[in-house]
Amino acid sequence: MPHVLIAVFDGLQPAQVRPDLAPNLARFASEGVFFESHHPVFPSVTRINAASMVTGRYPGGHGLAANTMVARDYDPTLVFSALEPTLEDVRRRTGRALLAPTLADVLSDHGLEYAAIGVGTSGNAYVHNPSADTSGGATIHPDFTLPRTLNERLAARFGAWPAESLPNTPRLDHAIRILTEHILPERQPTVALVWSSEPDKSQHAGGVGSEMSNRAVREADAGFGRILEWLETSGRGAETDVLVVSDHGYSTIQEVVDVEWYVREAGFGREDVLVAPNGGSVLFYTRDSDTAQRLAAWLMSRAWCGALLASESAGEIEGALPMSIAGGDGPRAPEIAMSFGWDSRPNPAGYAGYAHSSGGAPGLGQHGSMSRHEMNNVLLARGPSFERQTRIASPTGNIDLTPTALHLLGLPVPDEMDGRVIREALIGGPPSVEWSSETHTAERRFESGMYCQHIRLSRVGRTTYVDEGNGWRE
Repeated sequence: MPHVLIAVFDGLQPAQVRPDLAPNLARFASEGVFFESHHPVFPSVTRINAASMVTGRYPGGHGLAANTMVARDYDPTLVFSALEPTLEDVRRRTGRALLAPTLADVLSDHGLEYAAIGVGTSGNAYVHNPSADTSGGATIHPDFTLPRTLNERLAARFGAWPAESLPNTPRLDHAIRILTEHILPERQPTVALVWSSEPDKSQHAGGVGSEMSNRAVREADAGFGRILEWLETSGRGAETDVLVVSDHGYSTIQEVVDVEWYVREAGFGREDVLVAPNGGSVLFYTRDSDTAQRLAAWLMSRAWCGALLASESAGEIEGALPMSIAGGDGPRAPEIAMSFGWDSRPNPAGYAGYAHSSGGAPGLGQHGSMSRHEMNNVLLARGPSFERQTRIASPTGNIDLTPTALHLLGLPVPDEMDGRVIREALIGGPPSVEWSSETHTAERRFESGMYCQHIRLSRVGRTTYVDEGNGWRE
């Protein structure tokens, strides 16, 4: 039986995969497949992308709208951070944390196992396999395990998790030890995943390209080198396809905007609008469609408002674009999703992209917006199924991970998945695929001027990827 190993480096950018900064990743990319046009889903934050990776669904389909969100079927008055144990409480009270099956669920139906270990947030780890207690497999995180009984056994054998640090290398090293001494050689799951919280943590704390950020990349790269070494010395490399991915790109914060303060100052109370900030984007849950109309018009007048999406429940709003074009509409969708405005100026370290943000501080790293620099992330692949020394220009996305993994294992891909099998990267696959690009625009005239926006998409078959989106005033 073939195996798939997925290594995730939170917040890693394509420009950071270079020999002087990440020699193991750079060598891996040069020997295997480098995907030049890989995409997260919007908002470009972690937990929503983790959910899309393991379900193959757009956010509207899996129901995890962002890192911070409202789930009206859980509590229509609560803005919550999608972390464990809150997500477990969502599952307990509504019957499901995610609205779509995960890769772990699909594998379980075929008698196969998925095991994930990660040192990012508890919410990110939880969504990989919320039903591990019943469907099998395992999720391992410093704060909890699924199944819950696994925690004591791992602690007795490997000791306590190191404390969090910047960079968070001690925790990643501990995770890699568990991966290479327990998960891969003993459990031998069909699919294994390891998630590094770096360089994301260090880029939030020190800025993109800072000394701390560069150190985090180097140390995470060294950990990846140890994983590759284990695959080679154990003889497992010949039967294991390895995928390296990041969850999103990055920007540098231009200005911090306390959106909720401005919304309340404009006269929208909590009974009218719930505000869920997500770094470079903000989700708005409104009492009714009339409130959504008024709020959207007010947002369009703000200098920091970029692209603006409206769900079907909000009704048609002049100047807004449908949330469905970005895959965001669904049972748990907000009425309005706003990306902050952005530009492509380089920061002091040479990394392109500045954006407004709902948190952090100017000069530090952030993500969540529809900036082209956040909507382009890393995907690399190498193994017995993949072409060698190849660069793929056709668009791909995090939603393609699960369909591609299932195909590598010879399993059928469920029709309801939005992602696709990345056949053009596989040995014996087509040398290329047909794809197209389209741009959606909207505008709204005010007494003081006009709000304009555009969202550019790429499309392969029925799968759509958001390239970028921005708004401006004329």
